[in-house]
Amino acid sequence: MLLPFIIAGLVTGSLYALSGVGMLVLFRTTGVLNFGYGALGALSAMLAWQLTELRMQPVLAYVIGIVVATALSLLFGFLAGPFLATVSTLTKATATLGLALVLLGIMLFAWNDKARTLRLATDTIGFGLIGTRITLTQLICLGLAIVVVVATSIYLRVSSTGVAMRALASDRELSSMLGIRVRRVELLAWTVSGALAGLSGLLLSSQTRLEPAFLTFLVIPVLAAVVIGRFRSLVGTLIGGLVIGVIQAVASAFPATSAFASATPFVVATIVILFLQRRKVVTIEVAR
Repeated sequence: MLLPFIIAGLVTGSLYALSGVGMLVLFRTTGVLNFGYGALGALSAMLAWQLTELRMQPVLAYVIGIVVATALSLLFGFLAGPFLATVSTLTKATATLGLALVLLGIMLFAWNDKARTLRLATDTIGFGLIGTRITLTQLICLGLAIVVVVATSIYLRVSSTGVAMRALASDRELSSMLGIRVRRVELLAWTVSGALAGLSGLLLSSQTRLEPAFLTFLVIPVLAAVVIGRFRSLVGTLIGGLVIGVIQAVASAFPATSAFASATPFVVATIVILFLQRRKVVTIEVAR
């Protein structure tokens, strides 16, 4: 009877990984750990829901939601990018936390904190597997996460822009001296990150619940997936997202562990960090 929870966990975990790709691409290019990522996805989902409620064609509403999230990410990168390039990683992350709080405040003012439901057309198409219904939306989520991870990995290794992104992550000043258009590459990273945030937020709202605060703070499991990927591995981020999603879903299936399911990202990320550090020896010198 755990199969429905495992499937739900794989789907949710794949969306964590999809979001993690956008966050990781931005971090590897600009050094910015975007805590506003979940808020961008939440805004995309809320706008799509509102437009469908106003009788707009659903596909057009979804596209508008993703475009708005992309545009806001690009705008923030355009305005704040030059300043963030000169400050520490902690200050960069704090600035994006401000973006998250501003967007969350706007969403709560416009739509309050009431939970809503966003149904996609693909939710009605599916098939049965050992007594469990699997929808087309779930298959799309799983397939999309794998395709995006593979395609992004190939793009970063093969294309000139991908090479420029990797060079920029290593040394911004040296990349500029070598003729790389730093600002253009950075803005491209903000654009890709915003688009993936809007898309993943839209899909997450259909698989979980449509609530501004809930979707905004889903940045926590996404960040945990990136931590498992050690802030550089796209495949590791995919595996991390799937593991977190499955464990979280299975934990919620049992009354004894359901109350602790929300702590899964912290626990898994901590275990992975400790495992990766197991071979490091700490020496303490005592002054004589």
